[in-house]
Amino acid sequence: MEEKKYNYFKRDMSWLSFNYRVLMEAADRQLPIYERIRFLAIYSSNLEEFYEIRIAEHRSDMIRNNLVGEGGENTQVHFENITREVNRQIKEYYRIFHEDILPELRRNNIVLYQTDIPETFHRDFVVNYFNEEVFPFLSPVTLQKGIRTFIRDRRLYLIAAMRYKATREPYHVLIKIPFTKIPRFIQLPKHDGMYYYMFADDVIRHNLPYIFPGFDMEGCYSIKVSRDADIFLDDERKDIVNEIKEKIGKRKTGAMMRFMYDTAMRRHLLDFLCSMFGMEEEDLVTGGRYLNLQDLTKLPNPVGKHLERAVCTPLDIRHSHDGKKDILLHFPYHSFDYLLRLFHEASEDADVEDIKITLYRIAENSAVIGSLIRAAQKGKKVTVFVEVKARFDEENNVSAAQELEKAGIKIIYSIPGLKVHAKAALIRKKTANCAILSTGNFNEKTAKVYADMALVTTNKDIADDVEILFSLLENQIRTAPPLFRRLLVAQFNMAPEILKMIRREIENVRQGKRGRMILKMNGLHDKIMIDELYRASEAGVETELIVRGICCLVPCQPCSRNIRITRIVDMFLEHARIWYFHNDGREDVYLASADWMHRNLNRRIETAVPILSPEIKKQIIDVLHIQLRDNVKACTIDENLNNIRKRNDLPPVRAQEEFFRQVAAIKQ
Repeated sequence: MEEKKYNYFKRDMSWLSFNYRVLMEAADRQLPIYERIRFLAIYSSNLEEFYEIRIAEHRSDMIRNNLVGEGGENTQVHFENITREVNRQIKEYYRIFHEDILPELRRNNIVLYQTDIPETFHRDFVVNYFNEEVFPFLSPVTLQKGIRTFIRDRRLYLIAAMRYKATREPYHVLIKIPFTKIPRFIQLPKHDGMYYYMFADDVIRHNLPYIFPGFDMEGCYSIKVSRDADIFLDDERKDIVNEIKEKIGKRKTGAMMRFMYDTAMRRHLLDFLCSMFGMEEEDLVTGGRYLNLQDLTKLPNPVGKHLERAVCTPLDIRHSHDGKKDILLHFPYHSFDYLLRLFHEASEDADVEDIKITLYRIAENSAVIGSLIRAAQKGKKVTVFVEVKARFDEENNVSAAQELEKAGIKIIYSIPGLKVHAKAALIRKKTANCAILSTGNFNEKTAKVYADMALVTTNKDIADDVEILFSLLENQIRTAPPLFRRLLVAQFNMAPEILKMIRREIENVRQGKRGRMILKMNGLHDKIMIDELYRASEAGVETELIVRGICCLVPCQPCSRNIRITRIVDMFLEHARIWYFHNDGREDVYLASADWMHRNLNRRIETAVPILSPEIKKQIIDVLHIQLRDNVKACTIDENLNNIRKRNDLPPVRAQEEFFRQVAAIKQ
């Protein structure tokens, strides 16, 4: 019997749908203006990384296939679809910026200049500021055919087009904005109660005639490039740390993935730049007068905190963990200080023999690192697995690992062929061991903005499983799978157990019972899992997916009629992975580090821990139900990847605010 074929969203188009949902927050007039500006910056930063990583992969495919045959042709068409959608979104981005953001700033007495011609009362200041603070750091480069000029990634440049006054010959100059020396937004003198700011770009534009007195200016335009930022590591090399150090520097000189330019640029100038830098039409992405608008997070707020989002003060759990009951931490609603205190107390506790922890993304100047070093200084044996292959955090992770090694801590580096994405810690005692399993990194900085959960438990089965996990990491065992009694661990038992639980829901429906799943994650891409969800839907299993980012399952089809997809984008980044299975009323709940992406289930070490405490299980189920009731910040995803706002006649529910109130009421 031929296996049924299902439809899937393209991964990249689904991701672009998610990033557009971020842009929708920037357009939300119910939000404070600086919160909307923050979402504009997040959108821009997300898109930058998308080009540095995903588009780089597509370009590699195109080169590998030489654009011939089915694979090359599909890659080319897909790339064109991406470019078309990005250009559509960028157009909306600048519409929001010009028609919504700037007028709202002005209504709050803040003027952000959109011209290089300041008001008369600011002109002397702009000239003096340029001469004293900017001009010493400028190094204009003449562009000439046949002479190679390199453009750094993520840097903002100006292209000045001019002509010699005497001969009318064209002359083109590349100017890098000295972002390390001057702020992007220059504060000008206050006038008539209004606060004025000017882009550094425009300060330079205004003064170009003074730099080039023998020329007539024809135009000055912003440009920027995104380069291939992925680094490919030889997993067979034993000196992976040195390899990473070698290749991080090359990230800045990777192949060009995107050339973004001001749409006001004249075509003949754009053609000249394409010939200068070896670009093709598909490299070009339109932008506005001002690029690198992720810098908007640096726009000063001279008026007051009421123009920003109100940040809730994290709740502190003051008592120590006595081991008698499990503790569930909800970040950022709970303070990360509880975990820091737990490690600190372990360093002082004579009953503690050793501490083991996995670190995936380490905060700069990390308090976690400080706690581990303190424990080592107190005579505790400390073992840290550091994933040095965590993208964009390689350098920081290597630096932190070397700092830990200097303190006498045992460091285990990346496993060849795998990333360790599990978030686990173990405090080994002479009595009962304490295990910590989290959906997010042990990182006190991201814990302020990522919505995650962490379980602290002394359950013997779970703690023993965590000890087995660390034994695997220390010995880098990948054969003869161990017997995990409670934990689900990718590479060993995770994927088979997930499939088993989905099929159990299907079987319950066939027996006339209720089948229901609520699955919350950041990404859903693995086709084996998606196919099983389609089969569950066809059997009648009610499935609620809460997926923030990539979701390749297509709703609103006959095979997915019992599946609904919810996406929540709000002040905190939804990051927790929670799996709920009805199980004929016995309700299984897991907290996991893993998304249902092919890479997570097949090329990483991940964990999922079952929730055994009835009280904590109820807390987590309540979280899921609150998110499903959200009709303020939640969207559903339709069959065309549109984000459809959840609107109904029920009282407004904003899940993150509602959940903070519930966390505050829980007595730990």
